[in-house]
Amino acid sequence: MKLRITALFALIAVLAGCAVPGAPRYSDEQDAQLRGSAPASSVTLKHTQTVGVIFTQNTVASLAYMERYNAAVRTGVVASLTDSRITDAYVNSSDPQLAINGFAESLEKQFASVAFYENLDAVLAARPDVIVLLDTRNKLITERSSDVQASISAEFFDSDFKFIGKAEGSDAKSMSPIWAHTKRAPQIAAQINEQRNVQVNALQKFDASLQALIKAQS
Repeated sequence: MKLRITALFALIAVLAGCAVPGAPRYSDEQDAQLRGSAPASSVTLKHTQTVGVIFTQNTVASLAYMERYNAAVRTGVVASLTDSRITDAYVNSSDPQLAINGFAESLEKQFASVAFYENLDAVLAARPDVIVLLDTRNKLITERSSDVQASISAEFFDSDFKFIGKAEGSDAKSMSPIWAHTKRAPQIAAQINEQRNVQVNALQKFDASLQALIKAQS
């Protein structure tokens, strides 16, 4: 599975640009053709099931955004001009793989196997017991905004694409301006690292939501 995740990230990296971007525009309609008006499934979630995961367009956009952000703070103006503690904080808090790896770990604790697929046709051909549509969204600090947001949701479907249930988690934080003249490097770095804390909190809430969903169906 880790090889599959690595391959997906390699594809996202190729698509990503090199400038620190603003948060991408997200849409709840982009994957309507997948969700549609899926009827309810009689299948319940069990620890013995195999799971296949595909990304929504929002997730693809979010991963590309995080790749661009992370690459820019590693090699761009931020890396050349700022204190190393600040650069490290930017890099640490914009890890493109954090959300996907955290999501995968949550699923691996609950199911027999988890695999990632590039599209709906591929996952349908693989015929896992359960199909998961993963939606992630992130907003990080820019020169114009100190608002940080992270959300992750997973919709579960049976092999006939009938809806089973949904787990989700989100967190957000509005911080004071990062580059206030009165702040020293350690304070700035600590504030930037809050970006990672927001993402971790969202993942923890997702994990709790997933456990509750499975428990409710058992």
